[in-house]
Amino acid sequence: MTKTVFIETYGCQMNEYDSELVRSILKKENYEIVTDELGADIVMLNTCTVRDNADRKVVNRVHEIKNRRKPDPVLVGILGCMATNFKTKLLEDPNLGIDFIAGPDSYKQLPKLISEVTQSGDKSFDITLSEFETYSDISPSRDEGVNAWIAIMRGCNNFCTFCVVPYTRGRERSRDPESVVDEVKRLVSAGFHQVTLLGQNVNSYRHDATDFADLMAMVSDVPGVERIRFTSPHPKDFPSKLLRLMADRPNICKQIHLPLQAGNTRVLDKMNRTYTKDEFLALVDEIRATIPGISFSTDIIVGFPTETAEEFEDTVDVVRRVRFDSAYIFKYSERPNTLAARRLKDDVSEEEKTRRIVVLNELQRAISLEKNRDYIGRVERILIEKDSTKKSDMDCQGRTDSNRIVIIPKSDYRIGDWVTVTITDATPNVLKGMPI
Repeated sequence: MTKTVFIETYGCQMNEYDSELVRSILKKENYEIVTDELGADIVMLNTCTVRDNADRKVVNRVHEIKNRRKPDPVLVGILGCMATNFKTKLLEDPNLGIDFIAGPDSYKQLPKLISEVTQSGDKSFDITLSEFETYSDISPSRDEGVNAWIAIMRGCNNFCTFCVVPYTRGRERSRDPESVVDEVKRLVSAGFHQVTLLGQNVNSYRHDATDFADLMAMVSDVPGVERIRFTSPHPKDFPSKLLRLMADRPNICKQIHLPLQAGNTRVLDKMNRTYTKDEFLALVDEIRATIPGISFSTDIIVGFPTETAEEFEDTVDVVRRVRFDSAYIFKYSERPNTLAARRLKDDVSEEEKTRRIVVLNELQRAISLEKNRDYIGRVERILIEKDSTKKSDMDCQGRTDSNRIVIIPKSDYRIGDWVTVTITDATPNVLKGMPI
């Protein structure tokens, strides 16, 4: 009898892509993917473990699933980074009742794991980290839309001291560029207008003599690819060759997510980020000189161990000088097994972390509003991605090349349509426009 599976995804875009891989793997084994948790025989949570709050959310969700399904039996599996990082805790906690777990390199084993737990009633797991697995032989099962995620590499070799990814996803390995290009061609044929190339550090991509800039050029050459994005690069190895390519190719979006993490050089060294404050600012200057009008987003951690209030002001200074278009700002969260957790005491108080995050959020909100207001009166070409918004069924939503959300009145537009609009208003988070 066909088994039904419900998959819920948490965390980063890589997890979104991995869930698409899992759907494809299971469909080949005659599992049916459903969109209603209550109608599923098996529930899988594809997890993130970057912050403590993400772990708590998954644990609470498992309890909720088990309680809602009583007395109906349901198998619950944990996939992804949390599976690798907390294998023993997940399997041995009698209050959780998790049946199987699979790490990011073990998704091909899922049919076997499910079969084992179904036949024996015992818990099953596979969290082996591979030096070779890239899933380039799996065609992801995607929902319809305008953007498709493509993982061009897996793992990470950076070992930032706050980050658990090298321990949960293993070492870097890159896909054959031809497999990436073939996937892009299939996506264009399927009607996707935009692709986003993914990696923990995309500019470390290398396959034989092909580097990331070479791969971007190959993808850009595919007929029908109208927008190309990538995330996330690392400031330590951002090549001028890539910047020149971005400036020259109209289908490569003029937008970069450039993680800062901290603005103080000593703290950056403690984080093992391998660049200084001045080097980061020099890179921003080089990018803007090569690609005028480039849009920047970033990641920032406040309250990293030993960061003083004075050193935090260096982060404030970088935000003021760079004027990021948007920023994802988080409090430091100690993660088990990381170098920071083993070597540094989490010595910045919760109150001080809160103060710092409020300061940065207020500053960034003001900058984002100013930069968005500069768009008022401009004509922008947007790609429609949603036929309604959270606030109104009378509006629809698209994005600019710079990745800004634009809200326009709903008409007979369909998802994937291109619309030319005049920007009429702005908030810190979105633009509002009228079609021309």
